[in-house]
Amino acid sequence: MAHLTVKKESPMNRFKKTLLQYGKENLGIIIALFVLCVFLAINPITRGSFLTQKNVFNVLRQISSNLYLACGMTMVIILGGIDLSVGSIIALAGCVAAGGVARYNLPILAAILLGIIVGLIVGMFNAFVIAKTTIPPFIVTLATMNIAKGLAYVYTGGSPVRVVTKEWQFLGAGYIGPVPTPVIILVLVLLITGLIMNKTKMGRHIYAVGGNAQAAEFSGIKVAKVKFFVHAFTGVMAGLAGVVLASRMYSGQPTAGDGAEMDAIAAVVVGGTSMAGGSGKIGGTIIGGLIIGVLNNGLNLLNVNSFWQYVVKGAVILLAVFIDYIKNKKGN
Repeated sequence: MAHLTVKKESPMNRFKKTLLQYGKENLGIIIALFVLCVFLAINPITRGSFLTQKNVFNVLRQISSNLYLACGMTMVIILGGIDLSVGSIIALAGCVAAGGVARYNLPILAAILLGIIVGLIVGMFNAFVIAKTTIPPFIVTLATMNIAKGLAYVYTGGSPVRVVTKEWQFLGAGYIGPVPTPVIILVLVLLITGLIMNKTKMGRHIYAVGGNAQAAEFSGIKVAKVKFFVHAFTGVMAGLAGVVLASRMYSGQPTAGDGAEMDAIAAVVVGGTSMAGGSGKIGGTIIGGLIIGVLNNGLNLLNVNSFWQYVVKGAVILLAVFIDYIKNKKGN
């Protein structure tokens, strides 16, 4: 009897197919990113400074912290929620980590872990309240946003906590070879997030709960557990962002992270994640983060007034949400 042999697909072919699929799904925002980059590359004001190696690495370093947040925010928005506390967690985690080195002479690694644990604790508090009650995530995280920000000011007395050792600066301002350290960390964070969302049971449950929480509950999914994981993970990402930012600024500052939640939300919605929940991909969030980062960098290079930069970013977010609304309307 003849035996049928099934030819296994090579990892490279699977990777190419996945890349092609992401390209098709995110064609619109890829084109938008390309057009934005071309405009800045040929514009007389920015063409001499935009495509330099120094500026490209500067953009990647700057968007790293935003994409740490956006990884968690993608999961939260897929659940149909929102997390407004991540900017304040950045401030609190950065101040606590910097204070651990400057005030208590903790080893650098211990101080970094302390900052991330602070983010985890705040995230777990959000997670517990959201998972165990029917209070909207918007209200819960609005409250913890103010609590975390207040604690950062209480801890520092309103003044930056300075750390000037080279070992501390390496995490946020150092390089591994020619690549900035935060970018190396970002690659690891994106890989972990992508694996969680695409290759694990938890990832499938996140999409199921975001699509229809009640139906997910009836099918045996522990909705509270899913919500708890997502908000705790988001807290960890915010804690990491806070420590990296404090390292880059050589200090923990209670004003750090102001408005960071808006940039993270912008990256997620520009990347195609539906505010209605149930759909979204980390690949789209990466492109969305690049668009926001290049846009910020381009506006600075063009010497656009910082007040007008808020207007432009707000318009970009509104446009992305409006496109999402049109898609949902057509789908219905």
